[in-house]
Amino acid sequence: MTRVKICGLTNAEDAHVAAEAWADALGFIFYPKSKRFVTPEQVKSIVADLPPFVTPVGVFVNEPRDRICQIADDIGLRALQLHGDETPEDCLGYDRPVIRALRVGTGFSEADIEPYASAGVESFLLDKDKEGFYGGTGETFDWGMAVMARSYGRIILSGGLTPFNVEESIQVVQPYAVDTGSGVEKEAGKKDHDKVRAFIQHAMSVGVEN
Repeated sequence: MTRVKICGLTNAEDAHVAAEAWADALGFIFYPKSKRFVTPEQVKSIVADLPPFVTPVGVFVNEPRDRICQIADDIGLRALQLHGDETPEDCLGYDRPVIRALRVGTGFSEADIEPYASAGVESFLLDKDKEGFYGGTGETFDWGMAVMARSYGRIILSGGLTPFNVEESIQVVQPYAVDTGSGVEKEAGKKDHDKVRAFIQHAMSVGVEN
């Protein structure tokens, strides 16, 4: 079964709804320029109240390693998502799983992902490449690129996924997980609870081998 990550959470109510709907992971964005930016202080109590099998993921963009580690330790993050310009070496040496986010455009190729895989990175989130954005565009990309990337590790498919296209995306890509933020919102940073439930339900309805 494909795992589900709901990203861009900013409040306890939305996190609770996603967890109760059987989300596998919840993403919290510590990037000040994001519309879904949260502080460690905001997130700490949310993470402390999560069920034991829901994974809190911290999303970081070009943050120093020591700050990432401090936030992760203080809050209890169980995975890290590096969404900036981090090199393969920047993704190594953490004491918890690292997801390398890569932006997929028309020129995306094996050369963009292979150095990370060779260095030992095992999980990749693929998002739409758009000038001026590090993610959260709400736009899809050519899913064929994600199919190609599957040979390099666990693929978390992101970019423009909604309750209306998530089933098709899983059937095409057969990813390790799917990720959505804006696709289940009523406004930036505020989730539409019905869409969250529908997204997870539709994703869980598709049987894949991964």
